[in-house]
Amino acid sequence: MTGATWATVARAALVVVIGAPTLAMADPTLLSKQYPRCTTCHYADSGGGLLTPYGRSLSREEISMFGRQGASADPAQPPPAGWDGTLFGFLGEESPLQLGLDLRPSHLDVDIPGRTVADRNFLMTLDLQAAWHSERWTAYGTIGRQPRASGGRLVSYEHWVAYRVADGVSVRGGRFLPAYGVRFADHTMLTRERLALAQDDQIYGVEVGISTDRTLLQVSVGPGHADTLLHGDGRGALTGSSRLQIDVSPRTVVVASGRYRGTTSADPARSGGGVAVGYAPAAWLTTWTQADVQHQVLGPSRRSYIVAHQTSVEVLRGLWVRVSPQVRWTDTDPSGDLRRMVYGVDVYPRPPWHVTVSYARDRVSATGRRVQRLLAQLHLYL
Repeated sequence: MTGATWATVARAALVVVIGAPTLAMADPTLLSKQYPRCTTCHYADSGGGLLTPYGRSLSREEISMFGRQGASADPAQPPPAGWDGTLFGFLGEESPLQLGLDLRPSHLDVDIPGRTVADRNFLMTLDLQAAWHSERWTAYGTIGRQPRASGGRLVSYEHWVAYRVADGVSVRGGRFLPAYGVRFADHTMLTRERLALAQDDQIYGVEVGISTDRTLLQVSVGPGHADTLLHGDGRGALTGSSRLQIDVSPRTVVVASGRYRGTTSADPARSGGGVAVGYAPAAWLTTWTQADVQHQVLGPSRRSYIVAHQTSVEVLRGLWVRVSPQVRWTDTDPSGDLRRMVYGVDVYPRPPWHVTVSYARDRVSATGRRVQRLLAQLHLYL
């Protein structure tokens, strides 16, 4: 691979990291605490975004180093209004309207052999989040400015309205990320980035969710990529997805997913599916493995495969270490084969503080050369 090509690869990695902010606390690590469902802490079944008052209480009680009330406290009660409440308890935790601020000052290094492509400090995210919840209705939205590398314009990555039709049955419509597989907090995971499920890949559509004590089925359909419909970038096409989660036990989850996207002016039609398994044998250990296959009608390769694994270990209360090997390969085009290893540390002093450091090394199988990426963030979910 030529130096110019490697520079292109590195710049692409840079755009992926800084071009789209991550969402707060979309962390499947909590399976080890016997919370297999995202709705335990978030307003959306798919997770991510503003925490509910109960979710904020759990983040303090279950994963933070300090601030825990102790075994005598009732974890079902929301945290008292105060500095660790949403926006410091500005509206009160009993208010049907909740506001939040997602703030991420970051440092990024991107290197290829013999060359530093990026070494910079920047503000990855500054998003205002809002959720309004009544007995049957939930309205949710975000607004913030994109990083300058992505245009610097104001954008609302998610805005939707949901209605609970009956117990366990809900419908939502608007802009959201389709439910598929495991929504790892790191949106550069190959199972997100290479499946068009990264942070700016939301669709406009309608989703139906059916939930029981042991299962969650989510099916969505829409006219395509949200930014395409707003700005016309040639990626508009019928998009459908489905996700079935089975809670085998409080610490064991199996997920089966499928997705279809029609032909666009830039890409052929694609379909695919995957299976994921989450297993947490102890309160300090969580493992997730996801395997996917994707088919496309035309192109140098008609089939690609992705396998990603993540093991998270709580070495001290509030201090987690992550290891994530990932691999992607195709049926006929070895230039698309990629191996990635990610090492990470997450520290949760107490709400609203979260410090994360990730080191990723990509290796293109066809050449054996590497791109390295270091990302450090202070995440404040106020």
